[in-house]
Order: sequence, then C-alpha cells, then structure tokens
Amino acid sequence: MTSSSMAFQSGASSSSSSSSSPSIHPWNHDVFLSFRGEDTRNNFTAHLYDALDRKGINTYIDYELRRGKEISQALLKAIEESRIAIIILSQNYASSTWCLDELMKILDCNKTRQQIILPVFYNVDPSEVRHQRKSFGEAFAKHQHRFNDDMKVRRWKETLEEVANLSGFHLGNRNESEFINEIVEEVLRIVNRIYLSVAKYPVGIESHIKDINLLLSIGMNDIRMIGILGVGGIGKTTIAKAIYNSIAYQFEASCFLANIRETSNREGGLMHLQETLLYEILGDSKNFKVGSVDRGINVIKHRLCSKKILLILDDVDKLVQLETLAGDHDWFGLGSRIIITTRDQNLLTSHEVDSTYMMNELDHDKALQLFSLHAFKREKPIDDFAELTEDAVRYAGGLPLALTVLGSDLKGRSIHQWKSALDKLKRIPNKDIQMILRTSYDGLDDNEKDIFLDIACFFKTKDVDYVIKVLDSCRFFPDDGIQRLMDKCLMSVDESGKLWMHDLLQDMGREIVRQESPKEPGKRSRLWFHEDVRSVLEENTVTNKIEGILIDLPERDLICLGSKAFMKMKRLRIFINRNACLSGGPNYLSNELSLLDLGECPLQSLPSNFHGKKLIDFQIRSSLIKELGEGIKNFQNLKFMSFYDCKFLTKIPDISRIPNLEELYLRNCESLIEVHDSVGSHDHLTSLSFFGCSSLKSFPRSLRMRSLESLVLEDCSSLQSFPDIECQMECLRFIKFDQAPIKELPSSIGYLTGLQDVYIKGCKNLIHLPTNILELQHLRNLCVENFSELVKLPKKEKEKEKRCSTPCVMSTEECEISSNEELLSRLPPPLPALEYLNLCDCVLSKSDFFTAFNFSSTLETLELSRSDIVILPASIKRFVGLRCLMLLDCKQLEQILELPPNIEEVFASGCISLETFPEVSKKFEFNTSTLPSLHWIDLSACNKMLVNIRNHVTNPSLVEGQLEEALLGGIIFPGNRIPDWFSHRKEVSNSESCEIQINGPLYLDQIKGIALCAVIGPIIGITQPDTPPADISAKIIGNGVERFLRERTIPSMDHVWLEYSMLESFNQKENSLRVEFYCESKMVFFKSCGLHLINKLEENVQVHPSVLPNSVDVEIEDSVASMAGIQVTKRLRDGDDYSLESNWYPQQKSVKSTHDAADL
Repeated sequence: MTSSSMAFQSGASSSSSSSSSPSIHPWNHDVFLSFRGEDTRNNFTAHLYDALDRKGINTYIDYELRRGKEISQALLKAIEESRIAIIILSQNYASSTWCLDELMKILDCNKTRQQIILPVFYNVDPSEVRHQRKSFGEAFAKHQHRFNDDMKVRRWKETLEEVANLSGFHLGNRNESEFINEIVEEVLRIVNRIYLSVAKYPVGIESHIKDINLLLSIGMNDIRMIGILGVGGIGKTTIAKAIYNSIAYQFEASCFLANIRETSNREGGLMHLQETLLYEILGDSKNFKVGSVDRGINVIKHRLCSKKILLILDDVDKLVQLETLAGDHDWFGLGSRIIITTRDQNLLTSHEVDSTYMMNELDHDKALQLFSLHAFKREKPIDDFAELTEDAVRYAGGLPLALTVLGSDLKGRSIHQWKSALDKLKRIPNKDIQMILRTSYDGLDDNEKDIFLDIACFFKTKDVDYVIKVLDSCRFFPDDGIQRLMDKCLMSVDESGKLWMHDLLQDMGREIVRQESPKEPGKRSRLWFHEDVRSVLEENTVTNKIEGILIDLPERDLICLGSKAFMKMKRLRIFINRNACLSGGPNYLSNELSLLDLGECPLQSLPSNFHGKKLIDFQIRSSLIKELGEGIKNFQNLKFMSFYDCKFLTKIPDISRIPNLEELYLRNCESLIEVHDSVGSHDHLTSLSFFGCSSLKSFPRSLRMRSLESLVLEDCSSLQSFPDIECQMECLRFIKFDQAPIKELPSSIGYLTGLQDVYIKGCKNLIHLPTNILELQHLRNLCVENFSELVKLPKKEKEKEKRCSTPCVMSTEECEISSNEELLSRLPPPLPALEYLNLCDCVLSKSDFFTAFNFSSTLETLELSRSDIVILPASIKRFVGLRCLMLLDCKQLEQILELPPNIEEVFASGCISLETFPEVSKKFEFNTSTLPSLHWIDLSACNKMLVNIRNHVTNPSLVEGQLEEALLGGIIFPGNRIPDWFSHRKEVSNSESCEIQINGPLYLDQIKGIALCAVIGPIIGITQPDTPPADISAKIIGNGVERFLRERTIPSMDHVWLEYSMLESFNQKENSLRVEFYCESKMVFFKSCGLHLINKLEENVQVHPSVLPNSVDVEIEDSVASMAGIQVTKRLRDGDDYSLESNWYPQQKSVKSTHDAADL
C-alpha cells in the first residue's frame, strides 16, 4: 500500500476522536523511532535514521540499551514532542515490555495529540502482528505467564492490534534501500507542510476541534462544506487555523484563504483570491493569471474537480465570494472538505452548506484562564488582583478577543491603573475590540443600523414581538431587519422570545452613538447614561437630534425638567422612564413618538398638540389624570396602555376608536369606578387586567371579546358581579379573580371553550359554581382556594338528565353525590384535560367531592391543604394519573388508607392528627408495595406518626432478596437521631453544610444502593414559632460522577431526612463515595448526617472485602450530640461486624422481604 494512503488512514483514525491539535502541542522532533534494538538497531533502523537525517528531518532515536521495567520520563517526553512516530515492527518487537509500553504511549499521543503513526512491517507479515501469531503469539504467551496483571497484558494486545490495523509500509521481498526512500518521501510530505500560527494561549480550542471533526468526518469519501459561525472576536479564524494544522496532511493539497472580506473589497480582489487558491492547490511554479472572475471559476472547476483538497475560506461576508471560490460541491474531488468562517448565517443557508458549527463564548473558568495567561502569564490571577480580574472577565463576557486584548493591555500595571482602566471601560469601550466588532455593523443598511442602535440602547432583553411592533411604527421594517441582525450574529432571540445581545456588542452600539457628539450629549440621537440624561433634561441642552431617551437612575430620584425640555425634541420616537420621579408633566410631546413610558409623572392631561397617531405603547405612573379625555381617540395605532398608581383616575372611557389596542393594564388605581362597556366588546384586546382597583363597581355587563386571551380581576373588592359571556370566546386561556365579593359565575362560562387556567381565590360570597364548568375540554389548571361557603363542586349529570340548551347553575344543596360508581364510570369524564386541582382552605368534610370528577385520569397534582378532611376517601385510588398529593396542615386528618396507583409524592406536613398511614411501613420495611412509583413522603410536624415511623425504618441490607429501585424512596419525619444501623455517622455543630465519606475501593456490582440521612433543626434553646422552613439538598460524589438529589423543604423543628438512592450512573469501581448536605437558612442547621451502603447479601453473592467499611465512624465536633441524646459508637477495627444492632429497631434482627407490614 502506498505511503500516502497509509498516512490518510492513520490520520483519519485519530482525527475523529481527538480533541487536540498539533498547533496546540508544539513539536520538538519531526520523527520518533520505535524499534526492537536486537532486531534492527545496527541495520535497518540505523539506515533509516541516516536517510532521514540527510534530508534534514529532526529524528529522535534512543541509543541507550533498555534496562529496567519502566520507560524513562525523558523518553515519554520525546514521544509527546514528536510529530510522527515510525514504529518498526520486527519479529521480537512484542517480546519487549519496554516496546509495548512505548507503543501504548504512542497510540495515546495519536488520539490526544493527533500524532501521526507510520507502522513499518519489517520481515513480518501484517497479519501476524494483527492476529498475534508466530513470534508475536509466543511473546504474549510468555507475558501472560510472567505477569499477574491480566489487564495490562490485554491492553498491550489491544494496542498492538490497533496499530497493526493501520495501513503502513510492508517490506516483503522489496529492495530495502528503495523501501527506506519511500518512507522518507512520506515523512517529507508531512513535515514540509507549512503550519499556521494559531494562538499564543489556545485555551478552549480542543473541544471545538473535537466537535468540528465530528462534522467533517474525514474518513468519509464524500464532499462536505462546513460553516463556522459566530460574532467577531469569538475565535472562528483561530479554530479554523487549528483545524487546518491538524488535518491538512490527510489531503492531496490544501489552502487557507485568509481575510476574504478585506481582500475581495480591493480592486481585482476576487481574481487575486482565485489565483492564490489555484497556486496553493496545484503547487507548481506557474504564475496563474485567470484574467477575469468568470474564467477563474471555470479554471477552478476543471483543475480541482479530481483532487481531494482541504480549503479554508476565512471571514466570508458576501455570497459572491463563495460563488467565486467554492460555488458547489462538484468543483472538488471526492473526500474534499471546505470550511467557511463567517458572521452571517443567511450566507451559509443560501449556499446550502452541509453543517454549521456555532461558536459560543468561553465559560467562566476558561475565560479566567485565558485572561490570566495574558495578564499574569499564569492560569490564575495574582491574589491581590483577583477581584479586579473577575471584573475584567465579566466585562469581556467570554469573548476570546476581548479577554486577550484586555489581559495584554493590563499586564504589568498597578492596581490603581487597573481600577482606572476598568472604570473607563464602563463609559468608553476599548478601541481594538470595537474595531473588530464594528465590521459587522458597517455592513448593515441604514434601517438595520437604526434597529441595531435602538436595541443596543433601549431594548436588550425585551420581548421580540413587542420590539417589532414599536420599531414597525418607526418604519424601520423590523421583521426583516431583526432577522438580518440575527443572521449576522449581532443578536439572538432566546427560548422565551427575548432579544439577547452580547454586552460588548451593546457597548459597541452605544459607543457609535456616543461618537456622534462625544462632548455634547444633547446632540446625540439616543441617550441612556443617567448622567447624560439628567444634564440634558435639567439644563435644557436638548436638540432636535434626539430620537430616544432611557431614564434608568442608580436609584429612584427626582429629575427637575426644564421648562422647554420636550419642546425641542421634535424627532423623539422613544421615551422610557424606569425609575425617575419627573417634577412635572411635559407641555409638548413629539408626534413621532412610538413608545411613551412617562413613569412617575404628575401629568394632569396630555398636551393639546399631541395626536399620537404613531404611538404604540403608552404607560404612566402616579399621574394626576382624572379622565383620559377625547385625545386618546386619536391613538389609532396604540397597542399597549397601562396605568400604575394613578390615584385620581375615575373612569376608562370609550375605547372603540382605539381599534388596535391589545393590552389594557391598570394597577392600584384606587378611585377607578367605571370601565366603559366598549372595553367588553373590543375585538383586538388580548389581555385585560385590573389589580387593586378597590373602588371598581361598574364593569362591562357582558363580554364579546373574540381575541381576549387573559382576564384578571384581582383585589377589586367592590366588584360584585362577573360579566355574562355573550359569544364563543375561544382565545381566552386564563382567568384569575380573587378577593372580590362576586356571588356567582354566569352559566355562560361554557362559551369559554378554550379556557385552560382558572384561578379563583378568596371570593367568600361565591357559594356555587356553574355545572358546565365541568365540560371545559381544555381546562388544565383549576384553583378554587379559600372558600368557606363553597362546600361542593358541581356534579356531572347522568345521561338521562341531560341539560337543556340553556346553561343552568347547580347549587350546593342540589349537588347530592351518587354512590352508584358503575353509573358514574359510564359517563364521559368531566374536565378531560385537567392536570392540576387546588381546593386548599375549602370545606370538604361534608361531601365526597371526588365523585364529581369521575376519577379523572389526567389529574396529576391535587392540593387539599388546610382543608377540614378527616379521612382521605378510598375513592382517591381511582385517580390513576395522580402523581402529587398535597395535604399540608390538614389539622383534622387522621388516616391515609388508600393512595392512587401511580402516586409519586405525598406531602402531609403539619397533619398533627395523622396516626394511620400503612404505606409508610410497606415502603420503609421494603415489604411488597402496591405503589412502586412512590418516592417521597413528607411527614414533618406529624408528631403522632413518630413512634410508628421509628418502628418501621428498616436497615435495607438485612432484607432478603433483590432490592428494587421501585421500593426506594425518601421521607422526612420529626426526630433528632440517625438510625443506629448507619455505618457512617457524623455529628456537627449547627452547620449550614455537612459532609461524610466512605473510602474504597468500592465495587458497585455488589452494592444495592446507598442510604443517606441527616438531622436538621434550630439551635437548641432559640426556637421561634415564626422561623421559616429551610430548603435542604444533597449530592453524591464518586470518581468524576455527581448525582444531585432533589431539594427538600423542612420545618424549623428537629427533623430527620432519610433517603435511599441507587448508584447505577456511577463507575463499577469507585475509590470513594462522598455525600455533601447543604441548607439554605440562617436559622436552621445540620446537627448530624449519616451514610450507609446497602450491600447484596444473597447466598450466591461473594461480597468483596472492600465493600465492607473499615470502621463505623461517629465524629463529634461539640456537645450537641450528647445534649440531643445521640448514642456514640466506637470505631470498629477491620473485620468487625459493622451492621449494628439498633436500639430503635429491635425487629431488624430477622427481617424477611415477604413478611406483612402492620398498618400504622
């Protein structure tokens, strides 16, 4: 096989799995020779070395006789620093353990450093090496007999087989001199290739190379075009250079065309790029002159269509560049790869590249490392500069360019100079960074530039649909413009629909605006910096150039408006006041305004000159407006209108002449009495919200709002009636009303066929719900909370009692519950989409309300907290879809006898009367449970359950039979002691965290799982009744593996948290297992924690000695343990019985997996 094909296959085998690059690991040697001295040292190897040396190839050869068992560090280093490893496989090669260890190191460097392997089969057949026959088989037989370490011998054999599978040089019966020349020519082909300078400190490059190599799939014989996309300064060119260096040797020819954007803008630039490409690929001395771009295209297509090439097109910004240099896949030969770096997604899409790799910012750790290397020549900052370094890294935002420029700029400067430089950056960005970033901005058209600057100054993190509506009113064509900005990586839209822009891009945009008039802010187009805004408004230095103002003060403060502050701003499009208190209302407003958010402003009425025909959003807070007047009728394009704390506003007038209004929001308008009927019939309103309007009495009597999606009437304490629904309102998804004296809901609520969420809370006069609420096919969440009068929910009527077409209301007296479940089961299920039902603080003891829902299979969460229920009805087991049951603070609840079959969590905290709960004994004695999904039981503050819980928490290691994951779970209950059977326990002194560890090695195939336990509570003697509950969490840590347990909430009293977990995601052999407990509270602390391995003790399992802990540890940090009555166990020596007899659990001496658990 030829040497070139050998080199390609060798490289391909490593390139797909490697995560590094030759450019990252500089080579000190061209070649490392691996050979068996007694076979070839004085003949073939010596001749090959001389031939390489004569060609000027830097070759490492070990002349020393190999003694000892291990390779020297110097030799290992030589292997790592060699670009190519030539392995001379001769008859006795495998008999040397030194050679085999050397071979393992070479293969490792092939995979991790992309070292090239050239196997040479000298007087041996490749199949003998591959299948380890003849001398190779004999050698391994001797190794097997000599070494006890079967694993090492197996690794030697696997390594030799892998290397032998690489195509290489086979001497056979050929002339040895010609054979050596062939090897030298292949080495020359590799080492003569020019490598590109990548980066001084290539931090974070390796992971990108690994990901891009997967997209390239060098081993495949197709033609691929790959795009590398990202914002300027993200490292696209750096990665492309590293990729080029790492894979170029696998192609017949390669070319890296740099700075295409800049070069193509020059006269004849595209032709020059074509000529450079042809010269680099064809590689002869002819000076290619294509004459024209069109002729250049034809030459490239015809001359390169049969060549396997690597082509990098760097910094492409126009489609014509691609059409000129790499117009289509068939321009190149099979196996070719074309990589394009660009800032423009649309360019890659238009050119139909095969894959696109999106470059992201460095994470914090890598960003800190890169900055520190440039600033301090070390991977971590100097201690005195640590805080300032964090500020600089935060400013750079993970952008490699910024980290490099800032780190280099601050290198060697004093702390005071660092502080001054970083303070300056807050106002004036670094020019070198801005120059790179601005390239993308300069390629935008005027509308796109305006959109970019508006978003940079005003709209970052805002909802993209909202911004489009505002900018559309400014006639900026934002639908197309924002997409173009996204294509050019200048911004993005996150998963929640918010506009996102890198901080440095935002700074660039704002710096472009600042440069419009560096010394006079009033002459800029946009103002956002609080000092500039204050000076311009208070000193009357505004000009006609101002188009937008954002007031965002460090803290709420008064701004004294100049008398003519708004008069000169005739081009003002955007005014946003976030937190200033304006001294007075404007006496003039620009008719160019699209967004007017006056914030806290004592405006009495809108200026007479203002017609507001372009206005999209009008917001005001704490105004003196009593009535909106006739002026708002001109707001024909208005979409959003909000009034906050407008204490004098009494009426919402006729809005029929504001046809495009989408959202109307009023909050704490205490004098508001009337809302005009036109609001109830507005066809474009999607959201209607009244919060804290305590005087509101007159609301539209009927609703005919076909676009309405959300209706909120919250804390409107004078509103006594809910409007009738007069038409199908399919769009309405959300209704919320609470703390209102509403007496009934209309039967016409059945017209709300799209309703998904209903929240009714604290409407104490509401005594019945309409029957047809049960027929809402899409209702997912129903909250009927805090009703003292609403005793029963409506019941689904029997088939023979079908309602007439007119909806009716069923009172609580009429809601008699049928006991005929067979009949109920034949009825169609009510609320077929219901997932969440909240009946907290309701009177439930007088009815079996479950039958009203006909055992809904979709219901997942049921909240009955603070209800007066005494015994949980057995019919609850018919809710087959229920996952979570909330019974918090049900003070009268005594028994939980049955649960749904798929229940996962039961929260019964504060059920002070609860005494009977059979499932606890089944679960924690590991008896046969009928609820395999139940993984969590919260019995905090259930003091009557304490004795029974203690009697049924079994040591799972003593349970016969296989411990199934389905039987595992967790529980919180009152107490202050960890079960004595825990092999590792630790007492701590009121700590916010607790850590405990079992040392190994631990063989997890002999371990069922792990038990964790913690005692948590307040400091002794300072318990306060109003101490809030604490959130606690834990994680299990092994060799590079972590498992986080779900966060739990625990009351402020002493409680025990016990949890069982499987270890299926951990390694089969762990050196140790550590558990860390955490508590987020300043009043509640850990007092002790425990850890116990659940071992397999079946007769057919031989337990490895390492599974048993060396000792039982009880560490005591102070006297808390003795005060709490915790028994202290002494350390046990190796071989002692570690399963302790518990004073809590005498029944554990003989526990069978089949015994029946007694009901609690």
